[in-house]
Amino acid sequence: MATRSGTPVLDTLAAMTVDSIERCGLDERTLILTRLAALAAMDAPAISYLAHVDPAIKANLTAEQLQDVLVAIAPVVGTARVMSAATHITEALGITIALAEAEAEAMAEAEAQSRSRA
Repeated sequence: MATRSGTPVLDTLAAMTVDSIERCGLDERTLILTRLAALAAMDAPAISYLAHVDPAIKANLTAEQLQDVLVAIAPVVGTARVMSAATHITEALGITIALAEAEAEAMAEAEAQSRSRA
């Protein structure tokens, strides 16, 4: 029987993602672009895009490539979904930047406290 955790939904989503990646023959860049296109088609919220920011960065995807995906799917999914996706991607990037800044500040504070004790 599986061990219980405090985040069963996140754990399940993570396991599904790992399983999907292991079974998929797409290269990393194509996989992320395909997932972003699917998120746009579903009108997914920003939190769904947030999970793809780090993999997109690791795959060296550019803003232009993300825009190209939105341009490519616009005739199929429609203007409203593409505009919504662009907004949600921007929100996810903003959250990522805010988290990185908070982490950097916390590290700087910890380092400053460490120096003041020495």
